[in-house]
Parts: sequence; C-alpha cells; structure tokens
Amino acid sequence: MSTTALVLLILLFFLTSAVGVVTGSNSLITVPVMFQFGIDPRVAVATNMFGLTFMSIGATIPFLGKDVIDRRKMPKLVVLTLISSVIGAALVGLITGNAVKIIVSVSMIVVTIFTLWKRDAGVTKAEKISANTILLGYALTFLLGIYGGLYSGGYVTILTACFVAFFGMTFTEAVANTKLINVFSSSAASAIFAYQGLIDYKIGIILAVTMFSGAYIGAHVVTKLNDVWIKRIFITTVLVLAVKTIFDFVVVK
Repeated sequence: MSTTALVLLILLFFLTSAVGVVTGSNSLITVPVMFQFGIDPRVAVATNMFGLTFMSIGATIPFLGKDVIDRRKMPKLVVLTLISSVIGAALVGLITGNAVKIIVSVSMIVVTIFTLWKRDAGVTKAEKISANTILLGYALTFLLGIYGGLYSGGYVTILTACFVAFFGMTFTEAVANTKLINVFSSSAASAIFAYQGLIDYKIGIILAVTMFSGAYIGAHVVTKLNDVWIKRIFITTVLVLAVKTIFDFVVVK
C-alpha cells in the first residue's frame, strides 16, 4: 500500500472513530474503502475488526466512573456476546455482501422509526421494564453478536437502539454499555481471525492506534452532551447511513 493511501486510511479511520462513538456503523464506511485500496475482503474485515477492538477500548475509558455502565446486566451480556461473536467470525465468507447490505439497511430504518415514534425513548430512563422485554433484549444481544463477529457494520448502532428499547436505557447509558460490550465482541472475533491468519498487522496496528485516539476524543465530547443531542446525532447519522447502504446496494445490483 502506498504512503498516500495509508494516510487517507488513517484520516478516515480517525474521523469515523470519533463520530462512531455515538452512532456506531464505522465498518459500513471503512471496510468498503479498504476494498477500494485493493485489500482482500476477508483481510479487510479481519484487520478492521482488530482495529475496532482498540476503538472500543478508547471509547469506553471516558465513561468509566460515570455510573452509566449497567453492572448487573453486563456479565450476562458479555458471555452472550463472546459466544455469539465467535460463531459469527467463524461464518465469515458464508454471507454475501448484498445480503449484509439488505439486513443493515432494513435494521437501520426500523431503528429510526422506533426512535422517532417513541419521543422519550433514550432521553429519559424507563422506570419499569417487563421481564419478557428484558429477556428479548438478551436474545437480540446474542443474535446481533453473531452479526457483530461476522462483519460488525451497523452492529453497535442496532445494539444501541435495542438497549434503549428493551432495557430502558438512556442514549448515554446505551452508548457506554455497547462500547464496553464491543470490546469483547471485537476481541473474540479478532482472536478467530488471528488464528485464521487473516489480520494484516502492519496496517492493523497503525489503524488500532488511530481508532483508539479518535474514539477516546469522541467519547470525551459525548460525555458532555445531554441525551437529547445524542439522540439527534444518532437518528441523523443512522438515516444517512441507511440511505447510503440502500444506494450502494441498488448501484451494485
């Protein structure tokens, strides 16, 4: 890879990591760009996942000590995520790019409709959530973990909306909890990719440092925003990404 291409990748990964603290979906942008630079698709997915591990760590640190991590649910969520992420990583190559685009586009549109329909969702913490609703939240966490280990594009975005919808979290809480969970999801998937020899460490280490830095800075900004503004940023970005994904699918098709 040329020096110019590497510099462009670094800038892109830094910006998407800073913004992606709230929105997630970094991989919907970064992975296709890596394809354009001639990186093998499976290597691109694996190397991006390696970088996401460090991005998630950088995004989680500013939230620690702010009493927004759900310590009661976290152990169960981590176990479910570790198992499902390993399953997802093992399935890389068995799902087509077009199928991924359809799944992500539909999911993001559903996420947007939900957040617009329930005006208080994510802005105020839900006082009472039924046991069945919480159980569904755990089930979706497991299913989404499979997708997160497989590709990750849109994974954290959809997971954030699920935590708001099924666990009654505010957006600040959902963002903080999903970033911590994504540390485990990305780590588990990266371990599988490393075993398969798919990670390009020469690029991966550079991108890991870049993504950690961008996410750390972005998370510090997020901790100073209220839930109304976080929700506005979330919805706007999700809509843009959903439209972009649909457009890419139509053009490719």
